[in-house]
Amino acid sequence: MPQAKIGVIGGTGLYDIDGLTDIEEVNIDTPFGKPSDTITIGRLEGVGIAFLPRHGKGHPISPTEVPSRANIYALKSLGVEHIIAINSSGSFKQEIKPGNIIKPRSPNNPDFSLRH
Repeated sequence: MPQAKIGVIGGTGLYDIDGLTDIEEVNIDTPFGKPSDTITIGRLEGVGIAFLPRHGKGHPISPTEVPSRANIYALKSLGVEHIIAINSSGSFKQEIKPGNIIKPRSPNNPDFSLRH
């Protein structure tokens, strides 16, 4: 099975990586079920990359149904040591416009969502 050191999990709108060479697609079964989609493995400037679209190609998987454990397990089984996860979100606040970048108040507190 092909190996990669860096995993990229693409969010909404990111379904592939331009510039990958030596591309191979793999389907992996995990103890947590199947990951979101086929994993694309290739090289980007000489570095092994494993790419997985979080919601599947074309976005058929809703955010609440993403098989996160299967995704992480599948990437780990390919030798991935570092994961870059791309995501986006929206806001109902008029002062936050499309294209703005915001910093979450509590990105490292696992209890934050339970209290707010």
